[in-house]
Amino acid sequence: MALVDRAGRPFGSQGYRWVLDADIEACFDRIDHAALIDRVRARVKDKRVLALVKSFLKAGIMTELGERDETTSGTPQGEILSPLLANIALSVLDGFAAEQWATSMSGRRDRERRRHRGLPTWRLVRYADDFVIMVHGTREHVEDLRGQVSEVPAGMGLVLSPIKTRIVHLADGFDFLGFRIVWMRKRGTDKWHVYTFIADKPVQALKRKIKALTQKLSHLDYKIALIRINQILRGWANYFKHAVAKPTMARLHTFVWWRVIRWVMHRHRMKWKAIRRWLRTPQGRWKDIKLDGIRLFHLGKVPITPYRYRGNSIPTPWPDAPTGDVGNG
Repeated sequence: MALVDRAGRPFGSQGYRWVLDADIEACFDRIDHAALIDRVRARVKDKRVLALVKSFLKAGIMTELGERDETTSGTPQGEILSPLLANIALSVLDGFAAEQWATSMSGRRDRERRRHRGLPTWRLVRYADDFVIMVHGTREHVEDLRGQVSEVPAGMGLVLSPIKTRIVHLADGFDFLGFRIVWMRKRGTDKWHVYTFIADKPVQALKRKIKALTQKLSHLDYKIALIRINQILRGWANYFKHAVAKPTMARLHTFVWWRVIRWVMHRHRMKWKAIRRWLRTPQGRWKDIKLDGIRLFHLGKVPITPYRYRGNSIPTPWPDAPTGDVGNG
């Protein structure tokens, strides 16, 4: 299953086959307070609000010994304002990309002229402190762009991680927001499309959560455990159901099923024959697990729907957002 456009046609790379997979090192810990306040002040004029933001940044953190540590940079992780303030700091990347796009890449003909002259075109995709830059060009173009991009967050006290920031080809794939994105040939054809799979890290994280709830020595009530397991599985499925996820979800359902079964067998010292009598119908089909009135969520039955690329049809509240044929090459 590939990404598809609004008409249902498979979505290709459109020539954007090199990726700057960037990572900001210790983003929440390094944001420069003065630079951040300057960016907030550019949009917020109320001095009382600015004073509150300053107080929040200078509040410090409590150590395990109950002592207060001063904070001279960064935003306290876990605090309610931290994601918002970090996003304000990282909006310097958005401004840089919007300016570059508006001046030299806003129209299809502009992009074609750049490519004809051997220059790259590129797009920034950012969510909080995770971002990638898709490049229509060569690896050398991406290396040059990496140098330019690394200077943009420097004014906010931020640096790109030299270890985690990588240059990759789309055919080799990269991980972004829990997905594995790769440009590959469709089986049985000579056509290449962009596919999104579930990355390894979220799969392993889900397994760790299920294992923690179904340990042999766990004394959780079945009802409490299954409610929590179902909450985790539903949230996970709703997030990943737009990827090529059917095989992965089927395997994970088998994993969860066996974890719960072994937990029940250990707690009640049940034999496998007793489990078969409990969960097999007279016709020989397996029934869903149901404990204390709670039925185990079946991850393998979640309907998979491909993500539809909508280009500029997604509404935006910002009147000065870039317009035109941004999504068409």
